Amino acid sequence: MLQVRKLERYKDDQGNEIVYDGEVREEKIDIRFKGANNKLVISPEADIKDLLVIFTGDNGQIDIDRTTKRRAGLRFELRCGHESRIRIGENVGCAGRTFISAVEGVSVTIGADVMFAKNIEVRGDDTHPIFDVRSGKRANPSQSIVVGEHVWIAKHAVVMGGATIGDGSVIGFRSIVTKAIPNNCVAVGAPAKVVKRNIAWERPEVVTRRPGEEYPRKGEKSEQYWNLTEDDGATEAKPVVRSQPRKRRAAQYLPAPVRRLARKLRSS
Repeated sequence: MLQVRKLERYKDDQGNEIVYDGEVREEKIDIRFKGANNKLVISPEADIKDLLVIFTGDNGQIDIDRTTKRRAGLRFELRCGHESRIRIGENVGCAGRTFISAVEGVSVTIGADVMFAKNIEVRGDDTHPIFDVRSGKRANPSQSIVVGEHVWIAKHAVVMGGATIGDGSVIGFRSIVTKAIPNNCVAVGAPAKVVKRNIAWERPEVVTRRPGEEYPRKGEKSEQYWNLTEDDGATEAKPVVRSQPRKRRAAQYLPAPVRRLARKLRSS
């Protein structure tokens, strides 16, 4: 394994490469190459605060875009396997280290302006295989993930392989996303389900605001993300209605021979 503890331009005889022309960084940088022909491309304008990268195979690629707006900074643990790819868009922010994993040839794409809270996992794989005993086939193949633009993912949430999240949506605290979530909605639970549609959210915090203050303030509204939810509502959470058990007639409690005799007398 080759290990790099500085964020700067790098290339080795195994074809592994770091493409970065920004200020050299040494604090909280740990980049590991366990294979060959892997590439890490980081914008010189990316606000890197904490970065652990592990390439576990060959021909993986990770792209991290620039930070041009005030954000919490980029704090990532990234795992990239054989023929896999991770793409992180511009102006993404992380309150704590976010774990992202793409292996077995899948991709994870994070759109622009995504806001990650603390202790988030975005994983296209389960790390270990699960099999169907009768068929012997793999039950949990790795799958790609797409997180759209201006998505807010709350603390301790997990986004699983095969999931997609539309632009402008909010994923609630401790939620687990396992399938498609449309744009401009709130989804919560495990598995996550839509509980509110046609919403928009903004980054400025409410903790310093006065009671009754109007929102958003001038200049805070991100117009391009104020849209109606574009789906048929099929993913929206619905209340569970359990049917009442059917009352049994008194005759049903009689012994079987008595019930047969009663039927015979009725038919005669």
